[in-house]
Amino acid sequence: MKRIFSGVQPTGNLHLGNYLGAIRNFVGLQEEHDCIYCVVDLHAITVWQDPAELKQNTREVTAAYLAAGINPKASIIFNQSQVPAHAELAWIFNCVARLGWLDRMTQFKDKAGKHKERASAGLYVYPNLMAADILAYQATHVPVGEDQKQHLELARDIAQKFNHDYGVEFFPVIEPLILGSATRVMSLRDGTKKMSKSDASDLSRINMTDDADAIARKLKKATSDPDFLPGPEILDEQGALPDAERKSRPEAFNLMGIYGALAQESWTEVLTRFEGQGFGAFKPALAELAVEKLRPITGEMQRLMDDPGYVDAVLRDGAERARGRSEPILQACYDIVGFLRP
Repeated sequence: MKRIFSGVQPTGNLHLGNYLGAIRNFVGLQEEHDCIYCVVDLHAITVWQDPAELKQNTREVTAAYLAAGINPKASIIFNQSQVPAHAELAWIFNCVARLGWLDRMTQFKDKAGKHKERASAGLYVYPNLMAADILAYQATHVPVGEDQKQHLELARDIAQKFNHDYGVEFFPVIEPLILGSATRVMSLRDGTKKMSKSDASDLSRINMTDDADAIARKLKKATSDPDFLPGPEILDEQGALPDAERKSRPEAFNLMGIYGALAQESWTEVLTRFEGQGFGAFKPALAELAVEKLRPITGEMQRLMDDPGYVDAVLRDGAERARGRSEPILQACYDIVGFLRP
């Protein structure tokens, strides 16, 4: 059985891209695999977080997991800071990873911007902690989007170098799981940019806490274009949307991609359904579908957020089970490294 590990940062404004690109996929994976799902609060503090908001956001991500259908008895749900193995193994990996490897991480360059000397050391070694998250459980597979593939490759390098340096076959070589067609959910205001928690405009995203009116209003205001929607003849032989087509009308194909992801329909089905129509007809159909699919989840999220005691109990139980999994692996790792332990 594959052991799956993945996580979501509790940095506020959990949105449709997080749901379609990650959380919804988590639900399907738990039916056939051993799944560990983390709220990665240690990662969150690589940039400043208000302490009270961090606690609230941790509960929000947990509520989203539960509302989407992740079963806390079948899967393990916990927040990272409750399991010391993550931080402890990350230090060992800080000593295994090479500076040259970290220098190549494009996400650090993107987040640090022009003033990287002002960025935290934690942001720089973030990928080593990500490797520890996965390998603390000897997970074999990680569902990732395109923006995380480079970090996963680094985790593979760290596992292989550890094994080589100590002459063991201890950590598995992690395999990526690229799931679904909705890993590219873009901003509702600019179809060339990913939907983001940090975008200054709330109209750029559908938050998982938005009610039906807010969802419909944001989709009505979403950027589109005046042309009619094309038919399936634009697709390639595999039924996929060519990048050249996507770039020619980024907002249009973003909205159509969201429709297909929510309806769980292929590009062929979506383009056949709406061929020749304008956005005056398409947007109301998308809004109706989005409200239908998201309202039960947002409603359940709100109910759970109103019961923080229950959410905290889920996290405590998950953390206890996660510690039970990770502690033997960490102790074996310490023995391999040569640490003297009681």
